[in-house]
Amino acid sequence: MSYDFNTIEAKWQKYWAEQQTFKAENNSSKPKYYVLDMFPYPSGAGLHVGHPLGYIASDIYARYKRHKGFNVLHPQGYDSFGLPAEQYAIQTGQHPAITTKENIARYREQLDKIGFSFDWSREVKTSDPKFYKWTQWIFIELFNSWYDINEDKARAIDDLETIFAAEGNATINAVCDEDIVSFTDAEWNTFSSKEKQAVLLKYRLTYLAETEVNWCPQLGTVLANDEIVNGVSERGGYPVVRKKMTQWSMRISAYAQRLLDGLATIDWPQPLKDSQTNWIGRSVGASVTFNVKDHNATIEVFTTRPDTIFGATFMTLAPEHDLVTQITTPDQKNEVDAYIEATAKRSERERMADVKTISGVFTGAYAEHPFTKEPVPIWIGDYVLAGYGTGAVMAVPCGDQRDYDFANYFADKAGMPAIVNIFEGVDISEEAFADKEKTIITNSDFLNGLSYKKAVKTAIYELEKLGQGQGKTNYRLRDAVFSRQRYWGEPFPVYYVDGMPQMIDVEHLPIELPEVEKYLPTETGEPPLGRATVWAWDTENNKVVANDLINNATVFPLELNTMPGWAGSSYYFNRYMDPHNEDEVFSNEAIQYWKEVDLYIGGSEHATGHLLYARFWQKFLFDRGYIPVDEFAKKLINQGMILGTSALVYRISGTNQYVSKGLKDEYDVEELRVDVNMINASDELDPEVLKKWQPQFEEAEFILENGKYIVGREVEKMSKRWYNVVNPDGICDQYGADSLRLYEMFLGPLEQAKPWNTAGITGVHGFLKKLWKLYHNNEEFAVTDAVPTKDALKTLHKTIKKVEEDIEAFSFNTSVSTFMIAVNELTAQKCTSRTILEPLAVLISPYAPHIAEELWQKLGNNESISTATFPVFDAAHLVESTKEYPISFNGKMRFKIELPMDMSKEDIEAAVMAHEKTQQQLDGRTPKKVIVVPGKIVNVVG
Repeated sequence: MSYDFNTIEAKWQKYWAEQQTFKAENNSSKPKYYVLDMFPYPSGAGLHVGHPLGYIASDIYARYKRHKGFNVLHPQGYDSFGLPAEQYAIQTGQHPAITTKENIARYREQLDKIGFSFDWSREVKTSDPKFYKWTQWIFIELFNSWYDINEDKARAIDDLETIFAAEGNATINAVCDEDIVSFTDAEWNTFSSKEKQAVLLKYRLTYLAETEVNWCPQLGTVLANDEIVNGVSERGGYPVVRKKMTQWSMRISAYAQRLLDGLATIDWPQPLKDSQTNWIGRSVGASVTFNVKDHNATIEVFTTRPDTIFGATFMTLAPEHDLVTQITTPDQKNEVDAYIEATAKRSERERMADVKTISGVFTGAYAEHPFTKEPVPIWIGDYVLAGYGTGAVMAVPCGDQRDYDFANYFADKAGMPAIVNIFEGVDISEEAFADKEKTIITNSDFLNGLSYKKAVKTAIYELEKLGQGQGKTNYRLRDAVFSRQRYWGEPFPVYYVDGMPQMIDVEHLPIELPEVEKYLPTETGEPPLGRATVWAWDTENNKVVANDLINNATVFPLELNTMPGWAGSSYYFNRYMDPHNEDEVFSNEAIQYWKEVDLYIGGSEHATGHLLYARFWQKFLFDRGYIPVDEFAKKLINQGMILGTSALVYRISGTNQYVSKGLKDEYDVEELRVDVNMINASDELDPEVLKKWQPQFEEAEFILENGKYIVGREVEKMSKRWYNVVNPDGICDQYGADSLRLYEMFLGPLEQAKPWNTAGITGVHGFLKKLWKLYHNNEEFAVTDAVPTKDALKTLHKTIKKVEEDIEAFSFNTSVSTFMIAVNELTAQKCTSRTILEPLAVLISPYAPHIAEELWQKLGNNESISTATFPVFDAAHLVESTKEYPISFNGKMRFKIELPMDMSKEDIEAAVMAHEKTQQQLDGRTPKKVIVVPGKIVNVVG
């Protein structure tokens, strides 16, 4: 009976779907285990073989945990809002919902073909109104909350209003806007409704503010920092500029310290923790206030080195800083304006990364040094960012290399003073001195002679006495811009009355996306929702109505922006626990049972995006009492990348001739990538096939070697762009899903990047054929009730031990090798015993579930193998009962004999001396002595 993998896999995939084999229950006497993958964005290209790597690993672990007696939740869904579908809609006019639906169907087909144990009854799609109803609800909850610093948690906004009415805001210690004006309870109670709303908006955890954003004109939307690569949009490669816009933002900064502290409580990769730690950027130092000369304005700077304040020779503001236009002198205005315009074309990430380029402009204005009262020139420079700290730095060239380089670069320009050295016994002629631990201060008045730590404390004390500074802990983490000028995203549950945002009652959610004629911003610059003819809120009838009814007593404009892509992904893991609940985001029963994700697998590229925002929302929901834990995933593993092996052809420069790889060094050539699916296992390309592939090759001429065109190879990211994508469907058709699963694991450690080579899959496919033969004798199923041999039991139990250790350590690649060894040994032993082969099928089932299910059924079992208990390791089968002794004569080994391990020294000697080969060696002589080392050697001397 041959191994018909196509039939077997189709059979069991159908069975799992019909029986809902992997459906998890929210109530079970079993212990729970929640395994989660980062859900995919369903692109039109579908999956390539690199995508399932993490899914296969999580599936192995989920199946293993079921075997170990756990109630396993292993759900899947789709992060289905996003720019690609919107861009396709702009190009074709097709509604993004249609494209997304088609792409999801394609993904589902591919995922099912690989045999994952997903609980599809819990499927979610972030673009489904039934799902984003709860995204809108969380937004409303954030709007109706504020952060109490004293209690270090979010609280209901109603509590804040009660305090204002009773005490005013003088005693409130909250995370809020910086321009808060103090008021009494009496003043609060005389404020109009609009005035109260304006004040509360400065405290809410989601709020409206004019913010510097990354604006992409071609895409017509704001982009997050992680959506920009090398100064252009990741999607499309379009220019990005900095622009001020009124946006919804979220006060993630309120949670900065808790986000740092929480990293110590979760089992996540250290490099990922380091990324988040650096992104949050905690710094301890001082806030210093400089008065601006001839202006009623001040500049606040944050510095980690207040001990160096007497070395401050100039200040640098971010070009976007609000004060720049106010303080710039008339003779500097043109130069400053031109610089600001040029800077707006560079993204923040580009500016942060570019440490080589030095640029800036003097504003013509001066600040006053807090202690010396000397004038301090104010410059602008793009190395200072408006959103980091205060958008201003106190430049101390003698102690900071970037300030040092800036000062030297502009040394001959007006407004750049000479560098002052405030470090005793230090030469700064070549570079700045930044070793704070070896610092002794000089030329600094009351700080002279002090060490770093003492000088810091003294400087802060004196600044506080002046009323121009205080000790402060600062964070680089900024509030998250939450508005996008897109169509294909969650609508905000917000309408506006007299310019103030109002939340739509939860009972009227979801607010669904309206129909629009185009998916582009309007001609007047409004987001695409501005094109909707029906997009206003009727407060009397609580429904969306036509725009032309606005200001008709009870009809008000709705928010035109939509939410960003990270909105739905910030809580989807909790929604999986109770995905069909229409009355609440999840029931208390469900959240108390599942609590959090036990194992989360996904890419490290989400470190400072999704994974940070999700932790923020989790902590917020914890504060408000909706969830029992404030970290959503106990353990996280970043899977490595499966790399593609690109195929290169070599075009002779300036011609349409292509030379084979072995001859390319004889010419001046350019490399072009071609579709790897046109290349055979010998790296040979048929020129006629290439000519038909793309028009540019139709008239190409080929210079061959030995009558063949051989391509070059390069290992790099698997991508459509490089034509090196391998489709898993073809692999499943040709070799089977079990072969694909085993091969992806066999390629190397889960966390490491590894190159794909389709030719290598034949090895694991051959192993599966050998496994199948182990259970069959020609055409017949050949498992018997024979008593297993000691060797077979030893093979089985060493396999159980190794595979269990490997799975627990997520070392899936070494398990595959173990299976191969086990099948080879059992084949050599001619094992047919059910006692051995039944548990072997269970061991292999997490990795190769289809063949395991088929063998399990053939073994006479009626239930799915997923219900079987994982085999228990018995060390007794690995204990050796005999020892093969090397028998030496005068130190030279002549033969070996096998003796019991527990044999005494005297009995070993007697057995050796009685052996016929010993008698032959001695030939009648009597040995002088016999040396016996039990368990090791026997040496006959004589």
